[in-house]
Amino acid sequence: MFYDFLQAQYRDNIKYEEDFVVNSRGNRLFTCRWTPKALEPRALIFICHDTAARLVHSGFAVYGIDHEGHGKSSGSRGYISNFNDVVKDCSDHFKSVCEKQENRSKKRFLYGFSMGGTVVLQVHRKDPLYWDGAVLLAPMCKVLASIKFHNRKNTFLPLVSSSYVYTLCVTLYQIFDDMRPHPIVVSALKMIGTVAPSWRVIPATDMIDKVCKDPQFKKEIRSNPYMYKGNLALQTGRELLTASLDIEKNLHEVSLPFLVLHGTDDIVADPYGSKLLYERASSRDKTLKLYPGMWHVLMGERPEDVERVFSDVMSWLEDRVAAVQLPTPAERQSVMRQQ
Repeated sequence: MFYDFLQAQYRDNIKYEEDFVVNSRGNRLFTCRWTPKALEPRALIFICHDTAARLVHSGFAVYGIDHEGHGKSSGSRGYISNFNDVVKDCSDHFKSVCEKQENRSKKRFLYGFSMGGTVVLQVHRKDPLYWDGAVLLAPMCKVLASIKFHNRKNTFLPLVSSSYVYTLCVTLYQIFDDMRPHPIVVSALKMIGTVAPSWRVIPATDMIDKVCKDPQFKKEIRSNPYMYKGNLALQTGRELLTASLDIEKNLHEVSLPFLVLHGTDDIVADPYGSKLLYERASSRDKTLKLYPGMWHVLMGERPEDVERVFSDVMSWLEDRVAAVQLPTPAERQSVMRQQ
């Protein structure tokens, strides 16, 4: 996450603070918050793997966290032992902020980009009544195979290469005929990951030029010293795959108000996954925005397109913050417990 960059960019009007919390496994997790200097925050926004400091200019307090092994947090670099731990860490920290006396009456929104969208949906599923809404930018809601096969009859022969198995299952590029990972491939990845979970054989690919258009944004990403750029461990690949499959299978359990935004030319997260989320979610309040010609990183598009996306986000948030005050999530939970 680009905390240092954003702090410099918006420091005139924003109070930026950093801290560390210790998770249940003893790791120190880096956390940060952006709050308006001169205003009482209108609502709380919790970001998962994205940048949202611009929201503070509209009166929101924004909170972020680096996952274990990522950014400034401690732990094995780029390693995810259990995706549920990532979800729990986010949920625990975000709720600790919400439960502070000064925040209890404020609305609570989750905000996630890419795999952060998966985290957001899993955080919501842990406690469906707790959150007032979510903004999802190019979320990974559908798992696709990654290889454009020239001979479909031989698709699943080279399973002896663990890196090939992962690339086949998880690297979410443009695919052939919208083909799902074969169950044999999924099982192979899970088996190999169990035998050698920390084996870092999944090759990292520089996709920045294919997912982001803004030159300055790309420069900031590449120069960020806290971004892990090495090979991924098999366990990390297995956990990301499992989490995405779980979300895809349980989209009907999504019940909170949400806005999902996606570029139609995204080659990392399939836009069809966002369509499925919109169609299958049980939420009564749900909005889908598709942007023709835009790529994966919507906030890394041309300036005029970024303004368009950000305007849609702000309009959605403004409408929900200004809506007639309904019972808070805590009050809703209390009623549910009494029933």
